[in-house]
Amino acid sequence: MIIYQGVVAVAMARNPSLIRAEQPKASDLTSSDCTVLRGGASLRRRDLIFVVNPRGANGTTGQQWKKLLPYLRSRLGNDCNICESLTSGPSHAIDITREAIREGADAVIAVGGDGTLHEVVNGFFCGGKPVCNHDMNSSHSTALGIIPLGTGSDFARTLGWKNDPHDAIERIAKGLKSKIDVGCIAGEIGESHYFINVADIHLSAKAGYYASRYKKFGNLCYVIGALQAFFRHHNQDLRIKVDEGEWELCSQVTALCIGNAKYFGGGMKITPNANPSSGDYEVVILQDFKWYDFILKLHKLYNGTHLSVKNVSSRRARSIEIEEIGSSGSIFVQSDGEFLGFLPRKFSILPGVIELIC
Repeated sequence: MIIYQGVVAVAMARNPSLIRAEQPKASDLTSSDCTVLRGGASLRRRDLIFVVNPRGANGTTGQQWKKLLPYLRSRLGNDCNICESLTSGPSHAIDITREAIREGADAVIAVGGDGTLHEVVNGFFCGGKPVCNHDMNSSHSTALGIIPLGTGSDFARTLGWKNDPHDAIERIAKGLKSKIDVGCIAGEIGESHYFINVADIHLSAKAGYYASRYKKFGNLCYVIGALQAFFRHHNQDLRIKVDEGEWELCSQVTALCIGNAKYFGGGMKITPNANPSSGDYEVVILQDFKWYDFILKLHKLYNGTHLSVKNVSSRRARSIEIEEIGSSGSIFVQSDGEFLGFLPRKFSILPGVIELIC
């Protein structure tokens, strides 16, 4: 397999001993030869691409990865071609993932926090469709793997995984897989966007936008972002259409959260009944909240017991369209902590579209 993404060049597949990296300053890739034995049968080696943002969590991700790499090689090196790919900037992980899938990788492993995972998930799609292996005769698809490092691992929390990279490596070694859903976001113009965790609108999205400026403070960035978002915040009337039904009025919306998974914002259990294998979203709407409501009810938002609070509602949806009533053009939208712009948007679920190593 050959991957060209500016800083990465990988050669493998038919000749697993041919592994090289082309990068101006340092090699990105490592591999060793072996035969996979499962259930008494001799199978080909698995090609695993580990996508790492070395600058994540103020460089902590890169440091942790360097310490983890010797163990990963010793645990997986006898069964797999191990390819380490370091990202060089925003969206690079998307490009790496797309090329890896096209060239037949068995799995792309997102190493880091939810930001890296978000880009890798988006790399599974291009032009509104899933990316496919160039070899039409191939009998396998590329799976998604996760090694949680960095400031946030909210998707891993939904699955009940500990923030332990050694546990993640054991899951990869076992190679068990299950299909999961992915959310798709379409706007009036531009290419569709994808998310695996939670998409949200208005105050929470604005808080996430500001929080991204303070990542150096760790999870405290979410508190700082929320305080800044409250400044000059106004609740907003929105119009929604659920599952292609009739338009509905949602008055004085403070935040609207669309959950494929349960957590966002560094451990806030905002959509507590969401399940990434259910085939639909949980949509939670907070209406007419004041700044003091968040202070008084913050513990409920974190432990997932806020659905019983006044002015909080929850419903299931396979799709939801959301428009602003008015023309301010300033209702923030984000997914998996990444700022996407402003309303209007349509959110649709893609059931079982990715296989996850679990």
